[in-house]
Amino acid sequence: MRSAMTEIGPVIQAAKSILLVVSALFPIVDPIGGAPVFLALTRDYTPETRRLLARRIALNSFILLIASFAIGSHVLSFFGISLPVVQVGGGLIVISTGWAMLNQKDGNDRGAAARTMNSTDVFRDAFYPLTLPLTVGPGSISIAITLGANAPHGLEASLLAILAAAVGSALVAASIYPCYGYADRLAVLIGSTGMNVIVRLTAFLLVCIGVQILWNGASALLSSLPRVH
Repeated sequence: MRSAMTEIGPVIQAAKSILLVVSALFPIVDPIGGAPVFLALTRDYTPETRRLLARRIALNSFILLIASFAIGSHVLSFFGISLPVVQVGGGLIVISTGWAMLNQKDGNDRGAAARTMNSTDVFRDAFYPLTLPLTVGPGSISIAITLGANAPHGLEASLLAILAAAVGSALVAASIYPCYGYADRLAVLIGSTGMNVIVRLTAFLLVCIGVQILWNGASALLSSLPRVH
C-alpha cells in the first residue's frame, strides 16, 4: 500500500506541474486571441498552406518555450542573479502582463508582426514574425524562464520538472495549430465577445499565478535576512 502511494506521488506532482505550465503560458501565448491576427496576415494563402504554416509555428513555439524553461535560468545565474530574485522579478512580470490583459489588449508585438510580414515566401516568415513575437513574445519567454527558475532542484525532481514542462509546452503548442490553421472558422464560431471573455478570465488566472511566484521569491529573500535577537 505504501509503495503504491509512493508511486502515485510523483504522478500527482507531474500533473500539477503540467497544469501550472499550461495555466501560466496559455493566457500569454493566447492562440485564440492571435488567430484573427494570423488570419489577417495570411488571408491570401490557401487553407492548406495556412495549416502547414500553423504546424511550423506550433513546432517553433514548442522549441522556444522548452528552451527558455530548461536553460533560461542557467543563463541568468551565469550573470550572478539569484533564484529568489528571478522569482520576484518574474512574478512581477507575470502580474503586470496579466493586469495589462485585464485592462486592455495590447497589440504592440502583434502590430509589429503585421508591419514586417512578407508574403513572398510563406515559410520564411514562419519564425519571424509569426512565431516571434506574434505567438511567443517576450512575455511568454519571461514566464517560461520564471517557471524554470521556480522548479524544484535535485536530479529526480529536475528531470520530472523538465518532463512536465515539455508536456505542458507541447499542449500549449498543440493548441496553436487548430487556432491558427482553422482561424477562419474559429473567428466565426467564437465571435469578438467570446474572445474577450476568454482573454479576461485567463488574464485573472495569470495574475494569481504571478502573485504566487512573487511570494515564493519574496519568502526566500525575507528568510535570508539576519534575525534580530
